[in-house]
Amino acid sequence: MSISEPDPSLPLPERATPDNLLHTRTGTEVSPEDMVLVAGRDLTPRNLEWARRKLEEEGPDSIEKMLP
Repeated sequence: MSISEPDPSLPLPERATPDNLLHTRTGTEVSPEDMVLVAGRDLTPRNLEWARRKLEEEGPDSIEKMLP
């Protein structure tokens, strides 16, 4: 079990994912590959170009808008 996964043996309230693990930005650059994967798309040249355009137009914070 990784640190980002709640312990399944704990009761439900203690199994909630901590807020600090729900954010995608860690101070690192967001790559077009990151955008494609967050969107649930395959890593194809067309999807990578879509992600490059989205990053250019909306900036790296646009990845946050794609997550629930």
